[in-house]
Amino acid sequence: MKQQINVPRIGVYPGSFDPVTLGHMDIILRASKQFDILIVAVLNNLSKNALFSVEERKDLLRQVTADIPNVQVDSFRDLLVNYVRDKGAQVIVRGIRTVTDFEYELQLASTNHKLNPDAETIFMMTNPEYSYLSSSLVKEIAHFNGDLTEWVSPEVGQALHQKFNGIDEK
Repeated sequence: MKQQINVPRIGVYPGSFDPVTLGHMDIILRASKQFDILIVAVLNNLSKNALFSVEERKDLLRQVTADIPNVQVDSFRDLLVNYVRDKGAQVIVRGIRTVTDFEYELQLASTNHKLNPDAETIFMMTNPEYSYLSSSLVKEIAHFNGDLTEWVSPEVGQALHQKFNGIDEK
């Protein structure tokens, strides 16, 4: 009789998370229930002009996922499929808001599959209340000192207002 080895199911949810929104959190919470370990991986994309540094984004993600025990926060700057392979993950998780997102994500998933046939991509539909939400929109609202409570956690709202206005949001 062969001994069965339990390999943990590991998923990777990559993104820029600049900043992490409640839409991202919806996907993180739902995806975390599908895996033994969910790695939320911050893309260190040098071509994007990020508001928050990679370390700041990781710190914010750690704060807002602290109560989800199987979530790990990391960063990468390599090809996603290489990162996934190096982490021993089997699945890439992507959130879909709109048809436009789907078309773009389908191209990425197809390319990733060509580069690493062992890496599967699953698409999770964003909760309809967040289907219009983007980090860019949140940053624009924060820039004009708008109320962010419906779109980001209090920790992220405070960090945004400090970045743009040098004030604390209470």
